[in-house]
Amino acid sequence: MTRRIYTGLAWLFLLLLAVYFLFPIYMAIVNSFKTQSELYKSVLSWPKSLSFDNYTQAFKKANMMRSGLNTIIVTATGIFGIVLCSSLAGYKLSRTRGKLSNVLFMLFVASMLIPFQTIMVTLTKMAKDLGLQGSPFGLGVVCAGLGVNMAIFLYHGFVKGIPRELDESAHMDGCGEWRAFFKIIFPLLLPITFTIVVLNMLWLWNDFLLPVLLLNDFRDYTLVLTINMFFGKYSREWSLILASLILSSIPIVVIFSIFQRWIIQGITDGAVKG
Repeated sequence: MTRRIYTGLAWLFLLLLAVYFLFPIYMAIVNSFKTQSELYKSVLSWPKSLSFDNYTQAFKKANMMRSGLNTIIVTATGIFGIVLCSSLAGYKLSRTRGKLSNVLFMLFVASMLIPFQTIMVTLTKMAKDLGLQGSPFGLGVVCAGLGVNMAIFLYHGFVKGIPRELDESAHMDGCGEWRAFFKIIFPLLLPITFTIVVLNMLWLWNDFLLPVLLLNDFRDYTLVLTINMFFGKYSREWSLILASLILSSIPIVVIFSIFQRWIIQGITDGAVKG
């Protein structure tokens, strides 16, 4: 009987927690269908009519086709760079025994503790000197450099669970180190790779500060920056802001829903084995 009471209380607590986190999303969806006057009258009431005018206006005013393409370029470039560089580095550091390998790995881990605000001025100047400022592709390259440390940590731990005998068998069969990695090792890294892809996609898709620093022309803006343009100096179009936020979040929600079962498994395997 006591166990049932504890179970019931636990479910009640989880239900309240779910309502607490889902209520802002519910409010954003409901208010995205209201006119500006309806929204100012009451944010808790239902809209008088289910009209998609806010969504069509937000799609046109935010130029979501262009800004969405810029966001995809930034996200794809960043994720490709993170996965390629960190998988190779994590594999090599995990397979190489020695003090130098341990020191390099600890440097990558230690860099995760450095706040971005302490390096953003220097990073912006370096990006300008390297010709990476002012383009979605350049922003993606910079993001790849900032995201490799966490990915190397996860790959490093996950590779430890892969037997070294696979490397030795591949070399005995005539595979070089590069071919053995991409043909044999990398397919075994797919669980942690899915995790890294989804986590970094959430970051790159929704990042605001780095695009503000590196993108100058509004034609190169990502979705987050174009939505921010609805915040005027004297007025804020909340109905369009909410509609554009819902539209921009749909792709990331769909992708997260598809790959969510790999996220916790990949993080757990990478962290525990590390």
